[in-house]
Amino acid sequence: MSVHTKARRTRRQVKRLKFAPEERSIPWREALKEHLDRYSEGGVLLRAHRNDAKLTQTALGNKLKISQNHISEMENGKRAIGKEMAKKFARFFKTDYRMFL
Repeated sequence: MSVHTKARRTRRQVKRLKFAPEERSIPWREALKEHLDRYSEGGVLLRAHRNDAKLTQTALGNKLKISQNHISEMENGKRAIGKEMAKKFARFFKTDYRMFL
């Protein structure tokens, strides 16, 4: 005898769950609100860019000649990302440096 812990949805129920395009899109700050409450905005964006590039903190540190510990502290909001460091990240990730400040 098998026991199902999750309810399965029929195709008709799934069709009802579809959202209009404007309901699926929300601002990124709203989507990451709980992270922004705990970490700095620049740190969250740094982590997102690093994860998109599929890099570890150590690998990013080696490429930019920064210690892994500093990258960890910046991502966790314990160390501010200065203007020069933001410019290094921006050149590496090909984006505007102001997003990390």
